[in-house]
Amino acid sequence: MSPFTPAEGYRFLIAPGEDEDEMTELMVGAIDHFCVRNRISGCNFLYVDPEWRPVIERYGFVSWLHHSFIWVNHDFQTFDDYLASFNANQRRNIKRERKAVAQAGLRLQPLTGDALSKSILSQMYDFYSDTCDKFGWWGSKYLTRRFFEQLCPGYAHRVVLFAVYSEGNAHHPIGMSFCLTKADCLYGRYWGATQDFDNLHFDTCYYTPIEWAIDHNIQLFDPGAGGRHKKRRGFPATPNHSVHRFYDNRLAHILHAYIDEINDLEQQEIDAINQDLPFRKECDS
Repeated sequence: MSPFTPAEGYRFLIAPGEDEDEMTELMVGAIDHFCVRNRISGCNFLYVDPEWRPVIERYGFVSWLHHSFIWVNHDFQTFDDYLASFNANQRRNIKRERKAVAQAGLRLQPLTGDALSKSILSQMYDFYSDTCDKFGWWGSKYLTRRFFEQLCPGYAHRVVLFAVYSEGNAHHPIGMSFCLTKADCLYGRYWGATQDFDNLHFDTCYYTPIEWAIDHNIQLFDPGAGGRHKKRRGFPATPNHSVHRFYDNRLAHILHAYIDEINDLEQQEIDAINQDLPFRKECDS
C-alpha cells in the first residue's frame, strides 16, 4: 500500500454486493496457483484488518500475534487532560521536553487542507529523504518527490504536516513530520529536521500530533514503527496480527508446531509492557 506504513487494515477490497467468501476463494486459489507454479515458499499478509482475519483464516491461513504502540483518546478534552493521565514524574518529563523546544526558539504549526501546497510537500520529501539517508535508506526510502507533491490538492484534506519554524523564519520550516488522517484516526510515519534540537523529535512526532488529535476529536493515533520512545509517552502495546500460509512443507510444519507457543509469549510481552507504562495508578488497566 502507499504510503507504506505498519498500520493495521490490510484486506481484499471487494465491491459492494459481491459475495466476499466467493471472491476470497477465487483470490486465494489464484495466490496458491501462482506460488506453487513459481516455487514461492509462502504467502504473508501483514497488519490485517481484525474483521477480515477470520475470513482469511477459513482458507487455511494461520494468525501470528504482534503488537504496535497506539495512542487512544480516553475522552481527553485538552492536552493537559492527557498529561494528567501520567504519574507525576512523567508529567514533569513531558513538560520539560516541550519547554526545551520552545526555549530553543522553535514553533510547531499543523498544516492541512488549504494550508498545504506542492512546495511544502516537496520540502517534506527532503526531510523524509534526509532521515532515510541518515538511518538506512535501504529500509524505508521508497517514496518519491512526485508522490509527496501529488498529494496536493486531491488528498490535502487527508494530510497533516507538523511543521517546525525557527524564530525570524516563518516561511521555511527547519523540520516536519508527516501524518495522514481519516475519520477519527491519525497515522504517522515520517519526519526530518535540518538541525538537531533536544526533544524536537518527541514534540514533532508525538506531543503536537496528540494535541492536534485531541482538538479534532481523533480517537486513535498510530505513530508508526518502533516502541522504545512511545512507551514512555502513553502509547500502550496494542495487538495486531499477520496471517501466513507456507507452501514449503518444512516451513509449514514449523509454523503449525510452534505458532501457539509464539502467540502466547507475545501476549505475555504485551501484558508486561502495559503493566510498566508510566500512568497514574488509577489509570492502569
